[in-house]
Amino acid sequence: MPSEKILEQKKQQVAVLTESLKAARAGVIVDYKGITVAQDTKLRKELRESGNEYMVVKNTLLHLALKDAGIEGLDPVLEGTTAIAINKEDYVSAAKILAKFADTSKTFELKAGFVDGGAIDAAGVKELAELPPKEVLVAKVLGGFNAPISGFVTVLNGTMKGLVVALNAIAEKQAANA
Repeated sequence: MPSEKILEQKKQQVAVLTESLKAARAGVIVDYKGITVAQDTKLRKELRESGNEYMVVKNTLLHLALKDAGIEGLDPVLEGTTAIAINKEDYVSAAKILAKFADTSKTFELKAGFVDGGAIDAAGVKELAELPPKEVLVAKVLGGFNAPISGFVTVLNGTMKGLVVALNAIAEKQAANA
């Protein structure tokens, strides 16, 4: 049985992790075995620079934190070495970075993840990683809104041009009759 001090430390770790999970928009759970210290340092730096929080966690503590945060369906992946990347603002950056790293590593692998409190499997994390950046998606949506307006303006211009041509023809006919 662990001492009271150790038990209290673990409860605090779970509480901190739970708050991070609740505040996160997305998270990715990975099996980090087999990577070198240099690779890990580079990976952590890249994740940190893109606004992600990356940490190695004990499976039991992560299980408790996920349960407290209301994220269900990730218990089957909590085996072996486990690390988690969490982002409070961006949905895809952690998935992009970790999926790219997993593609170049033979032992590092994506286990699962979550988006807005809902669990996704490793294939879902890969799909998330393939999404374009937020700015590109916003530009596409705005372009979609702009297209009908541009079409409407084109139709109005065509109608106005037709009206001008018709009025001009009527004016020429009346001038010829006079």
